[in-house]
Amino acid sequence: MSSNTLRATTGAPAPTSNEGSKPVLTVEDLRVTFSRHGRVVHAVNGLSYRIHPGQTLAIIGESGSGKSVSIRALMDLLPPSARIEGSARLNGTELVGLDEKAMRAVRGREIAMVFQDPASSLNPTMSIGNQLIEAIRMHAPIKRREAAEKAVELLNLVRLPSPEKRLKQYPHQLSGGMRQRVVIAIALSCDPKLLIADEATTALDVTTQAQIMELLIDLQERLGMAVIMISHDLALAACYAHEVLVMYAGKAAEYAATGTLFSNVRMPYTQALLGAIPQLSTPAHTQLAVVGGHPPDLGSLPEGCAFRPRCPHSTERCRVEPPLAEHEPGHSYACWHPIARADGLAPDEKERI
Repeated sequence: MSSNTLRATTGAPAPTSNEGSKPVLTVEDLRVTFSRHGRVVHAVNGLSYRIHPGQTLAIIGESGSGKSVSIRALMDLLPPSARIEGSARLNGTELVGLDEKAMRAVRGREIAMVFQDPASSLNPTMSIGNQLIEAIRMHAPIKRREAAEKAVELLNLVRLPSPEKRLKQYPHQLSGGMRQRVVIAIALSCDPKLLIADEATTALDVTTQAQIMELLIDLQERLGMAVIMISHDLALAACYAHEVLVMYAGKAAEYAATGTLFSNVRMPYTQALLGAIPQLSTPAHTQLAVVGGHPPDLGSLPEGCAFRPRCPHSTERCRVEPPLAEHEPGHSYACWHPIARADGLAPDEKERI
């Protein structure tokens, strides 16, 4: 499937205007390293981006690219062996280096996360109602009856049928889609400004996946939240994100508005990910395309461009690491040999557009 075809069939959201609005989150030169037995792993290496109210940012890439680590670093959910450097400001509050007491006040109230597997996110020994009430009262000093009323409102908000009945049920009595709606309700219990969906639909079937994503986007529009969507699914990003950041080996490889990126893919890695998307037009039993080679060892990165050993366009110049730069208006990528533009213009011709 070509990038143009993908964009034409997905119905991605229209770009949002950020003029006059301050970013909800500004990440600058974020770095996360793990050290063990003298070996240093650079899980995230100089990541920068920002997201505004009402905007959805998709961070995509293969497993091990640093997507989830970068997000967990924001919420201080990494093990003690992790060293976090750089800056991440949430509505002006610096998250990097924030003490545990202050971070607990931020988690849930200002920033919330929906994880991949709803079954592991819920306590199987507690009713749905008790879990919601506990989450609500953790950040709001209200009586249990008021919290129970809000719990019903939240279940209505996430379109869970018969909410009063669901309060008395346990996670095992709900379907996967219903459990994920409960997890989303818990995440929304304190009206966060930023919602992070970390592979939130991967464990669901395709139909339920679409329902959950439509729900998230609807809630975003109604509540004015910013949403960061962590995924390996480019088609999902094309459907629901305003901006896309492609990560590879702990760094940003390409970063642009969704329409800009998918209509003019410039990074060979992004092109390879697009090529690996299955197509309905492909004859049965045809071997699926894959990204050749293997992701690099983050404890022993190759010289220069990290994608060089897997890239069909690599040359000796690629032994020098290319910087991430805005080569075209609103379109940043890190590559010495970018893919030709769909409109036939070379990068240095942008001034004549």
